[in-house]
Amino acid sequence: MSFAVIQTGGKQYKVSASEILKIERLNDQEGKTVEFKNVLFLNDDKTTEIGNPNIQGAKVEATILKNTKNKTILVFKKRRRKNSRKKYGHRQEISLIRITKIFSKEGKLIAQAEAKKEIPAVKAKKSKTELERNLKAEENRKIQQKEAVKFQTEEKQKVKEIHEKTKLKAKKSDLDKKKIISKKKPLTTKKK
Repeated sequence: MSFAVIQTGGKQYKVSASEILKIERLNDQEGKTVEFKNVLFLNDDKTTEIGNPNIQGAKVEATILKNTKNKTILVFKKRRRKNSRKKYGHRQEISLIRITKIFSKEGKLIAQAEAKKEIPAVKAKKSKTELERNLKAEENRKIQQKEAVKFQTEEKQKVKEIHEKTKLKAKKSDLDKKKIISKKKPLTTKKK
């Protein structure tokens, strides 16, 4: 398996043919081919070339699939005991690229990507995973609804039982009060 190590945007990437990468934003439009001439290392099945620091004449070609922004990173700064807080987010601009060709220092083609387009395949993968997630979510939702209905019926039964117990206690206490009232002697007695 042949690969190369390239440098772009202050970072180094190990790339092979037909690989999709997230790199720092490039100023070119989507669909254009880009050449990376800062090749630091080349490995073919037979030979290995190491640059000092770069390999002269070697290059890697790629096409830009999309210029977009990366996920949001939240930045929170706090100075303790000073009531000073600052929170903000940052979305780094990135380019999605697909490596198409890798050339050696003599201009010989080492690796080449397949002719098919990768963008529809990525969308198809996303849709499959989304369908799987949706199915799992529906199953979980149904299970949760059944559990909620079961829990509500149990709670209603408990409330009814407690209500009945309190009614019985109230009746008993009313009967006890009547008995006590009938047994009591009057406070004043009539003198003859």
